[in-house]
Amino acid sequence: MITMKAEEKIRELMQEEKETIGLRVYVKGGGCHGYQYGMSLESSTGEDDTIIEHGVMKVIMDSQSAPLLVGTEVDYVDSMQGSGFVMKNPQAKTTCGCGSSFSA
Repeated sequence: MITMKAEEKIRELMQEEKETIGLRVYVKGGGCHGYQYGMSLESSTGEDDTIIEHGVMKVIMDSQSAPLLVGTEVDYVDSMQGSGFVMKNPQAKTTCGCGSSFSA
């Protein structure tokens, strides 16, 4: 689910935020194709969250996002065009050019 390069970057960000326990990955309505990806560092979890242990890091998903994210890979790309996290979702039927929205 998380590539080694993404994990390194997430750990770096987590060190800056002292109370962080994991990475929340979520989907919300909007974007050019119906859904948009989102990510945030979290200091707590909710009752309906799905939590996947990835080493010492937790990947946290809410109950509505989890089914749409099954099989999704989080990667970190650092290139001449820019750097940032990239989501590779095998359930996405179509995606926008920037890769931040999709339809399922």
